[in-house]
Amino acid sequence: MVNPPTREAHHGRERRSSTRALMVLGTASNVGKSLLVVALGRWLRRRGVNVAPFKAQNIALNSYVTPDGAEIGWAQAQQAFAAGVTPHADMNPVLLKPGADASVQVVVRGKVSPEVGRLPSDRRHSALRSIILESYRRCSTRHDVVLIEGSGSAAEVNLKARDVSNLWMARAVGAPCLLVADIDRGGVFASILGTLSLLTPSERRLIAGFVINKFHGDPLLFAEGVSFLEKRSGKPCLGVIPHLPDICLKAEDSVALGDEPPAAGAGGSEALTIGVVQLPHMANHTDFDPLTREPGVRLVYVTRPEQVAGLDLLILPGSKSTVADLDWLRQRGLADALARHGARGGRIFGICGGMQMLGQSIDDPHKVEDKAGVAVEGLGLLPVRTIMNAHKTTTQATAVLVDPRPGVGQLVGYEIHMGWTERTDPRCRPLLHLRRAGGGEAILDGAQTEDGRVFGTYLHGLLDNDAFRLHLLNTLRGEHGWPALPGVRSYLSGGYDAEIDRWTGHVMRHLDETYLSRMLLVGDEPPGMQRGGQA
Repeated sequence: MVNPPTREAHHGRERRSSTRALMVLGTASNVGKSLLVVALGRWLRRRGVNVAPFKAQNIALNSYVTPDGAEIGWAQAQQAFAAGVTPHADMNPVLLKPGADASVQVVVRGKVSPEVGRLPSDRRHSALRSIILESYRRCSTRHDVVLIEGSGSAAEVNLKARDVSNLWMARAVGAPCLLVADIDRGGVFASILGTLSLLTPSERRLIAGFVINKFHGDPLLFAEGVSFLEKRSGKPCLGVIPHLPDICLKAEDSVALGDEPPAAGAGGSEALTIGVVQLPHMANHTDFDPLTREPGVRLVYVTRPEQVAGLDLLILPGSKSTVADLDWLRQRGLADALARHGARGGRIFGICGGMQMLGQSIDDPHKVEDKAGVAVEGLGLLPVRTIMNAHKTTTQATAVLVDPRPGVGQLVGYEIHMGWTERTDPRCRPLLHLRRAGGGEAILDGAQTEDGRVFGTYLHGLLDNDAFRLHLLNTLRGEHGWPALPGVRSYLSGGYDAEIDRWTGHVMRHLDETYLSRMLLVGDEPPGMQRGGQA
């Protein structure tokens, strides 16, 4: 997605003398930190506050390209949209993208930084802290409130000496912290009290209170549990947020894929089944999130060959480690299953690394992914070849279809890839006329077979475009003889923003607004920070 409709608030304004900060920490990964920041950002925006998100270091394969071509974590982009500000690199100064063989790509202030990645661990740690604090300083000069998201668990004692994302950050900027726990997974008492018990007294004093997320049922039924936790921890509970199963906001990374809701109406008699290959190093699974919102679409994650038969569309998504994931497809028998699907006339859509895998070969002369630097045979379903190179393309872009379709006009999206792809057969047509941000001439992007049933593109976010998504779904429905849909659920043109509003309303109905207002709008020291707690 590229910049959904937002009303930019106070962008670029110098801060007041006392920028306030709030940090959202977690007892574990995937407890809801990212989406709580989304809700708090929208709540503050509604109150006229100039607010921005910040995450010192993100470890994720879901990323986003800012208008000036910087790559940041998707979560911070989504938080910025909620806050009504344009995403920029200082909101996520360090992004770590895990690859195959324990490799990690280090992205610093939006650009790949092999220099930082090669530093010895002690020097790298020191360098990252300096980079992070400088980015935070710039954020704080532009905004009146900064909402800081922590990373994983706040109590990883083995990582404390190298911490850049959690309590080190809170201490460095003097931010009070909310501790978020997920009751849905069980063990909420141990997770909250255990986390607090592993903190030092000075660290516990930074915790202003705790929030319990994903409660099933009436939160009043948990009143006894709240009382126990408040008494044992010495910290106030700022809210018990009920589980909202049908929320369709984008998850931070693939750890949350199992929590994705089924599409509305997926069980109907006219339901399309669309499969997404769940690659080990899948990147930007946000590409197919819009499909989870569509009535009459059943989205399944494919990990076994027998799941491929009968799919109306198979999506081969992007990958941080294309060559390794291509080998995984072969080991799992999925490469053969894709070949059979293609031979039967099945439709296959490759996005970025997925398109590269669908081609005839991937050549890596600069050893970007493969240490041997040899050419690897692709799946052979698209007549294209890919050459990897060390330069990473990160840009927003607009495009139109090479083969125009009624009602499908200009499309928007973004590119994140290392390498380029060329067509090897004159009968293979490109998919898009694409123009990158910053001007320049249009280029040809992607590829499609002569019959159009196998196609691919480097453009992420293509399915976010309502008109393209409607065209694709109606094409698939037409093959069943089903009537065309008159429209789809709006995504870019308001639906996504409305979903943020719905989520914010749900969260704020269950949080202590008075307490939060005292912290963020008045500037009082939270009562929960005036005592260290007993955990």
